[in-house]
Amino acid sequence: MKRMFRLAVGGALALAACVPTEEGARTPRYTLVIGIDVSGSFRNSGNYDDALSFAAHYIEAHLNGYGGLQVPTAVFVGSVGGQHRGQAKTFHPIHDFLGKDRGQIEADLREWFPSEDQLTDFNTFFTQAADLIKARGLTLAPLNMVLFTDGIPDVTGETEYENPYETIDVSPLEYLSRSVTVRVLYPTPTVAANWRNGVSRRRVRLWTQDAEVMVGWNAQVRPGVAIEEQELLWTWVTDNVDFRVRRERIL
Repeated sequence: MKRMFRLAVGGALALAACVPTEEGARTPRYTLVIGIDVSGSFRNSGNYDDALSFAAHYIEAHLNGYGGLQVPTAVFVGSVGGQHRGQAKTFHPIHDFLGKDRGQIEADLREWFPSEDQLTDFNTFFTQAADLIKARGLTLAPLNMVLFTDGIPDVTGETEYENPYETIDVSPLEYLSRSVTVRVLYPTPTVAANWRNGVSRRRVRLWTQDAEVMVGWNAQVRPGVAIEEQELLWTWVTDNVDFRVRRERIL
């Protein structure tokens, strides 16, 4: 009888420990990885500056939950590109952005990620990001990967593929989490279609948003309104960038 009582009490305490209180409510774990394309092709597209400005707004908004945007528990920002294929890159953690506004964040992004590299290297970015997430023990948290890029792969030396988009390998991301979404922002409509139709994937969710749509974010900003109250902008972000994507297998 005493043993049953101890089991009942222990079970009740364990259950109580799992229920969040108003004071100590737990934020659901969520990892945000951002890639900045620093290749010459993205710079020459004319969208590099706009992308960095929007990225700064996007990071500040998510860190503070503006407009109901989901607050990440981990953030990593790195460059998609290099002087040579496979070049290791630094990923800046969430601590480099906490307490900063969009102006400070944008200044940091421009300092850390100048558009001066020779090639776009998506595969190295995916591999290094996956290794980082596994090393940090974040494999159980949903992953949202946002790429600010023209989306054009560099296929120098890749002669076995007729379609250059077949060289893009998202397999390192496939089983990192129960939910993995890759968002490709600022491609042309043709490049976006090539990503959706040409990039092989099983579990990774893929979302693309054309550059013509992305540059419209500025029109949502209302002069004289505090950033946290820019409801039109945050609704636009929810509808056009953070859109909930259904899983689609492309083999």
